[in-house]
Amino acid sequence: MTASFFRMALILGLLSAIGPFAIDMYLPALPSIGQDLHADNNVTQLTLLAFFISFALAQLVYGPLSDMWGRKLPLYLGIGVFAVASIGCALATNIETLIAFRFIQGIGGAAGMVIPRAIVRDMHTGVQAARLMSLLMLVFSISPILAPLTGSAVIEFYGWRGVFWAVTIAAFIGLVLLATQLEETRPSKERSGSGLGSAMAAYRLLLSDRNFLTLTFIGGLGISSFLVYLANSPFVLIQHYGLTPTEYSFAFSINAVSFFAVSQATGWLGERFGLVRVMRIAVSAFALAMVVMAVVMAAGFNQLPVMASFLFLGYGFLGLVIPMSAVLALEDHGAIAGTASSLMGTLHFVIAAVAMVISSLFFDGTAVPMAAGIALCAFAAFVLTQATIGRRAAVAAAE
Repeated sequence: MTASFFRMALILGLLSAIGPFAIDMYLPALPSIGQDLHADNNVTQLTLLAFFISFALAQLVYGPLSDMWGRKLPLYLGIGVFAVASIGCALATNIETLIAFRFIQGIGGAAGMVIPRAIVRDMHTGVQAARLMSLLMLVFSISPILAPLTGSAVIEFYGWRGVFWAVTIAAFIGLVLLATQLEETRPSKERSGSGLGSAMAAYRLLLSDRNFLTLTFIGGLGISSFLVYLANSPFVLIQHYGLTPTEYSFAFSINAVSFFAVSQATGWLGERFGLVRVMRIAVSAFALAMVVMAVVMAAGFNQLPVMASFLFLGYGFLGLVIPMSAVLALEDHGAIAGTASSLMGTLHFVIAAVAMVISSLFFDGTAVPMAAGIALCAFAAFVLTQATIGRRAAVAAAE
């Protein structure tokens, strides 16, 4: 792979990480935010849910805009909105104001989630796309590794408001990278037929494409399992298991290390065994690890090292599922890659938001309900894979 290949992965990964950085970096601050703004745990979690809802819905807009205007202009718009909202979060004096600015922050951050995937599809397909996507995921995974650690350090010296000043700086760095390092990958001649009508037609096409929807839901259920952990882990690990914010950051980061390390085998495994086959096996292993974890913990073996071991194993296999499902879903939709990436991202986070709400209803301060929620997401992904992709693969092999 060339230096330009790695350079593009680095730029796209950093742009993709700006939105998630605003999630992962402030996770260690959730308990202190609740105390400072006099809000209980459930209300404090709404600052996370508000971000996810707007983050999901705004993706429906950025994809068609990137097909109509090119990839760079909507990125400028989104990152700019994100920066302004981050300043608002830093200055919030009550929980309601913080929730409102988190909602706006999610609207801006959605651009970085949608458009880099479309740029990958503009440039490559097949195994090469899987390689670039896995490298992008490598950079993207810096967020859940470094962000909680950085967040805990910032919180210690500057309080939770310092987190939002830090992500404001990250947004301005993103704008500089966008202006100086990224070339337009959707030339004007390819935008001529794009408009509101074509966007609606593209969404109708995608919603009738069973292969696209299946792969999107499998990826969405995988992401949901991680976001259920993300939403509940600050309270479980800090308040239930008694970790400090810094210890929590290290524990959270370990799973990201597993995820991105295994994801780097995506291109090699896909080239040798085929993307569909590898993804099917990875989903099965991911589901097995998480279901066994839930059963073992429900049986009373719910110590932190037990949970951490299973999560490390399961999220490693998830590192293969996410990039492969995205590449396969976008494979046949190059002409509407922005819109397809939008719908994929929105469905991913709608599924995740539903899973987070359901898991919060059963949250009792212990780790068992969280483990059960993670396992249910993983098992649903397994069932869907076996009922659709697994069946098609078996038919193809028989032929």
